[in-house]
Amino acid sequence: MMKLLLNSDTNKLIQDLDDISILYVFSTLDYLLKDVRVIYLRDVEIPIPPFVSIDAKEGDMTSVPRWISRILSEEGLIEIHDEDHLSYIKRALNRERISSNHVLSTIDPDFYVRVNNYLRNIDEKERESLIVSLNPFIVSRMQKIVKLSSSSPLVPEIEEKLSLEEKILYETFYEKTFNFKKLVLKLE
Repeated sequence: MMKLLLNSDTNKLIQDLDDISILYVFSTLDYLLKDVRVIYLRDVEIPIPPFVSIDAKEGDMTSVPRWISRILSEEGLIEIHDEDHLSYIKRALNRERISSNHVLSTIDPDFYVRVNNYLRNIDEKERESLIVSLNPFIVSRMQKIVKLSSSSPLVPEIEEKLSLEEKILYETFYEKTFNFKKLVLKLE
């Protein structure tokens, strides 16, 4: 019975989301499951079989899933050694800013998930400043995606430059544009 309820609730949740939102949720889960390097600030012993078993001494460096690193970090048990997210984001913003009006710069498939993860972990003033910088970036990418998708289906050269969410956006725009042209031009 519980399994039936869980499936019903899960199906309802997924039905209420659009394709981009569903993909974003799965991309976020994938990101949180990836390992990140950590240094232990104290001795840690956490046995929760079969999911977690950590036995580390102060100063040890290991890799743990990102979701576990968040919990351990909040408890002051570890220091996370991850890439510099702000530099990563600013490089992407700059590449898009200097690219021409019809050329998309390349971003990682999980770019927006990483951005949101970073935004959640900074203070309000920094968050507002970064969001102000992200808005023109997003507008620029959407304009380019609309232009490109109105003239051709998604090809590998374009696909490799898009985030996972942008790929669905591109395909959706292409489909809608194609259907519109077919309708107004009376194409079969």
